Amino acid sequence: MDKKKLGTLEISAFGLGCMGMSGFYGKVDREQCTQTIQSAFEQGITFFDTSDNYGSGDNELLLGAAIEPFRNKVSIATKVGVVRKKESPNIFSINGSPEYIRKQCTESLKRLELSTIDLYYLHHLDPNTPIENSMHAMAELVAEGKVLHIGLGEMPAEQIRRAHKIHPITAIQTEYSLFSRDSESKIIPLCKELGIGLIACAPLCRGLLGGMIHSFDNLAPDDARRTLPRFESGNLTHNFQIVSTIKQLSQQKSCTVAQLALAWITCQSATFVPLFGTTRETHVQENLKSLKIRLTQTEVNVINEIIQKRVVRGSRLPEMVKHIYKTD
Repeated sequence: MDKKKLGTLEISAFGLGCMGMSGFYGKVDREQCTQTIQSAFEQGITFFDTSDNYGSGDNELLLGAAIEPFRNKVSIATKVGVVRKKESPNIFSINGSPEYIRKQCTESLKRLELSTIDLYYLHHLDPNTPIENSMHAMAELVAEGKVLHIGLGEMPAEQIRRAHKIHPITAIQTEYSLFSRDSESKIIPLCKELGIGLIACAPLCRGLLGGMIHSFDNLAPDDARRTLPRFESGNLTHNFQIVSTIKQLSQQKSCTVAQLALAWITCQSATFVPLFGTTRETHVQENLKSLKIRLTQTEVNVINEIIQKRVVRGSRLPEMVKHIYKTD
């Protein structure tokens, strides 16, 4: 697989997001997840993403154990800032204080069985801690050799600019897909201006662009997508019709909707890295086939026109967390 350079960080053209391996979308099989991580490496993926709050640390433990055979051949990204209790995973707060950042970095290193974290994100902006204070703490971790590169999750462009003045930001992780394009107004232009890479998480709109989710009732009772307006019955029916229209284009390209959606992202910029999540080896194999798809500008225009004309219904976020993800 081709590599991409985000500053001095070189990673695979695609990354594997491990969040869904900790039960966000229903029950998971730990052994199957381990096999999926190891299979992804065998197929060329060397960039894996997790967070200290996914499964209250369990996700880092899972990833740390899974990469043991090839630990020195991969780049690991993890995050700090979201505080979630295992007994109440849907209730959380944000903590970007220097003390918390230092404490959690130590814990993440232990769980991942690493001496250095390749890319360490401040997950979200703490309204009670100036971004400068958080960034000084992150920069100290770099100086101490515990972190190689610093990243930021979704936050306002001005906060990113302020953070970048304290220490160079290597990457911004933001939700970006055919169905989630709000970052195009301010965040992506800022990344281009400052030379910051973009990690496009949820590139398949949390499975919606996979073309298989067409009924709200088919989602597991504990599936987090039940809280997302985009997946509510009326909205989902409309959005799935858009997916069906895009499917007609994908069939002309002899690929799946998911592969077309991933190819659309990779052709937007050489510095965009799609970060897809899955618990299945077969999905990894299918998604990576998108690397062979080449879209002409005419085809990109047709895809964009479909989205603009039909307009995706429903926010990508539940009302209760919109303020945390505020990006402008």
